[in-house]
Amino acid sequence: MTRIAENSREIRFDSLVAEEPLEIRVAGRSLAVTMRTPGNDFELATGFLLTEGLITGTADVATISYCPGPDVQAFNVLDVALAPGVVPPPTQAARPFVTTSSCGLCGKASIDSVRSKSVFEVASDPLRVGASVLCTLPGRLREAQTVFERTGGLHAAGLFDAEGGLVCLREDVGRHNAFDKVIGWAAMNERLPLRRHVLLASGRASFELVQKALMAGVPLLAAVSAPSNLAAELAEEAGMTLVGFLRGATMNVYAGAERVV
Repeated sequence: MTRIAENSREIRFDSLVAEEPLEIRVAGRSLAVTMRTPGNDFELATGFLLTEGLITGTADVATISYCPGPDVQAFNVLDVALAPGVVPPPTQAARPFVTTSSCGLCGKASIDSVRSKSVFEVASDPLRVGASVLCTLPGRLREAQTVFERTGGLHAAGLFDAEGGLVCLREDVGRHNAFDKVIGWAAMNERLPLRRHVLLASGRASFELVQKALMAGVPLLAAVSAPSNLAAELAEEAGMTLVGFLRGATMNVYAGAERVV
């Protein structure tokens, strides 16, 4: 690349984050294509199926495997084989076009279709977190973002315990993919529901991210940027705590303020 600053011009090498398509197939039938950062693809597929309400846990999955072949790019297509007796997703569940790295809801027919009902309930979760603990989480997340350190071009999702300990972190060009990877990791390690945990987004909190957190049983979702109105409404409706603008020593609590002490 060419670096231009004031009156100087310099040829340099730079690190760019990888972005490639991943096609997710179920029982050999294409379900969705998402633009993602390669890595933790099995977690991504598991988290995607779970947060879409298409499976309830890893017991519904028999195997996940890549499908390299002459007509596809190796490691950019994977197939999920469901366990015996598990009903495959209906045809209308398939995304009719590519899900970009900026929008995980592209291809959804209507707002009603994204209100997937979680098998987990968060309203009664007894989690309580100190405001001083929450304020430390963005810094801990940033310190753990090894790929962001080199590229500056990734979103992150971080799962923390009530004391602020980092449990799992995943990075991706798509914020929804980072969430799916963390939730897929939790599912594959039999840690669902994620009671008494905090899920932190490195950017804004959208309706979709609130839904994904609810599908994993997360009682508190925090973001360093703003939530949308639909995100706040869904969190309030479900009994989830939603924190936005978590920066420095301040934050805005849009729902479930009783959990922040």
